[in-house]
Amino acid sequence: MKQSKRFIFLICVCLFVFATSCSAATNAEEIKLAKILGTMNFSSKNEILNNKNQFLQELKAVLDNDSDFLLVLVDKTHFLQPDYVPEDLIPLKKNDLYNISRNDLSLRIPVEKALQVMSRGAKKDGITLLVSSTYRSYDYQKKLFARYVAQDGEALAERYSARAGTSQHQLGTAIDFGSITDEFAETKQGRWLYDHAAEYGFSLSFPAGYEDVTGYMWECWHYRYIGKEACALQKKWFGDIQQYMMEFIDAWTRED
Repeated sequence: MKQSKRFIFLICVCLFVFATSCSAATNAEEIKLAKILGTMNFSSKNEILNNKNQFLQELKAVLDNDSDFLLVLVDKTHFLQPDYVPEDLIPLKKNDLYNISRNDLSLRIPVEKALQVMSRGAKKDGITLLVSSTYRSYDYQKKLFARYVAQDGEALAERYSARAGTSQHQLGTAIDFGSITDEFAETKQGRWLYDHAAEYGFSLSFPAGYEDVTGYMWECWHYRYIGKEACALQKKWFGDIQQYMMEFIDAWTRED
């Protein structure tokens, strides 16, 4: 009998310690959450603060994904090194699922696989996706930006082109589709992507009306693969603006 009571007592102690540690971890995360959101300015952040536990659970599910390279913040103030080249790049080849605009395109393996899945979905709706631009090296982007500066001047070039090291294309996870013009938005392909890309893990990087947030003019053709779970998190908690979510995740991981 005494042994049974001692055993029950030990179990209760263990449960208490576990509950206390979990509570401490939760409190620390909530403090961290409030601190980070206090530095950010987007309309839905109060929704996050009012539903902290649910948000933190969904955030954890996204961050526990092994493909952490999908959530790297790359923008005008967060750079990739000149020698950054994804190790798993594969060339895109002519196929029956999607079209390619030229023969020197490449993507990271998981992104190309996701592109195949999305292309099958588009095919079911009578749409064939056209891939026009994918991975770009640091040197390629440097030459491209210089060409745009010579063409339109630095101030305008800064609004629609990235300097070397600040382009999502260097990640090997971004795709420009179709004509790479504003008119693409009103094509069947452009409308289909806008409506369905997130279902396959592709997020519109530079939406209309957010140049002051993203640093770039509207690009209806530019999608970055971040995964379906991250797309859902972006839509639910960050007003469906990729930049807000990426900035938050960058700050969150840096605080660890």
